[in-house]
Amino acid sequence: MTEHAPHAPATAPPETAAPAVLRAEHGPPPFAALDLGTNNCRLLMAAPTSNGFRVVDSFSRIVRLGEGLANTGRLGELPMERAAAALRACADKLARRPVRRLEAVATEACRRAENGAAFLSRITAETGLRLRVISPREEAELAMESCAPLLEPGDRRALLFDIGGGSTEIAWIRVTAEGSPELIGYVSLPLGVVTLAERAGKSCFTEHGFFEVVDEVAAHLARFDQVHRIGQEIRAGGVRLMGTSGTVTTLAGVAMALPRYRRPLVDGKTLDCEAADLALGDLFALGREGLAQHPCVGPERVEFVLPGCAVYAAIRRVWPTPRLTVADRGLREGMLTRMIRAERALRRKAR
Repeated sequence: MTEHAPHAPATAPPETAAPAVLRAEHGPPPFAALDLGTNNCRLLMAAPTSNGFRVVDSFSRIVRLGEGLANTGRLGELPMERAAAALRACADKLARRPVRRLEAVATEACRRAENGAAFLSRITAETGLRLRVISPREEAELAMESCAPLLEPGDRRALLFDIGGGSTEIAWIRVTAEGSPELIGYVSLPLGVVTLAERAGKSCFTEHGFFEVVDEVAAHLARFDQVHRIGQEIRAGGVRLMGTSGTVTTLAGVAMALPRYRRPLVDGKTLDCEAADLALGDLFALGREGLAQHPCVGPERVEFVLPGCAVYAAIRRVWPTPRLTVADRGLREGMLTRMIRAERALRRKAR
């Protein structure tokens, strides 16, 4: 993925499209959140506002750190070098713009790889960045934090899914009487767009191969449903389905017939699930060449789109809901929200 600072190009796909960047000429240093995933390396710097935060700089690059991990159990030399180059670029940005606090995390690839800890030690030695490997539960909690503002009055429950590079996180959320989200169940499936693309990517371009992946993912989800009775809650009403990942933002862009991907039009958009299903069919019909040319996909994401769509189709099969709320936000936004809230709590305590 190419660097986008301060603005993403007109044809940036969802995973490269950065939030609008605003320069902070005055005021205290911003907060920063860094997320090293299986597929992407992302940095977000933001200043607090009365109702959230304002982005002042960002960085995003495809690194494919988890490439080959499913077969070897180790991070490969070339993927590690791609990730290290992206992290060096992040360190340079942080050196040019001092921040008051940085949270840096690594997810599924570094959790699973037997040399994940050694790689992160190397990164600390080379760049000074200290990345913390977070658990699947914390990953689900951070996604919940970032998407909490999308909840609306009348929501009793929320089902949030995040289709990542190395895993898919499902969060089952209770909305309290005060309107705050509370995580009451989660599951992390070791099935992300990178792992599925390596194992079944070519077959996903065929109907038979695509539905083999759907069947596999749906079987995992059905076991989670049996524990929490989510389908029963959906039938009772008041359950919001929310998705945060490049897969769902791509589906939204196609469903909305956007000539190019635009985050402000997609983030927080609630779609009829039938429209999202039709968009999935349109993407499948495009084939490899058509996906590479589509302005909401692009050549770097061709291999990942249909595996991600298969995961989404499994979610729809197990939990059929009439609407889908799309979130172009994730772990970085969740980390920023936590940091800002913690600082405000300290100030209140000091007063």
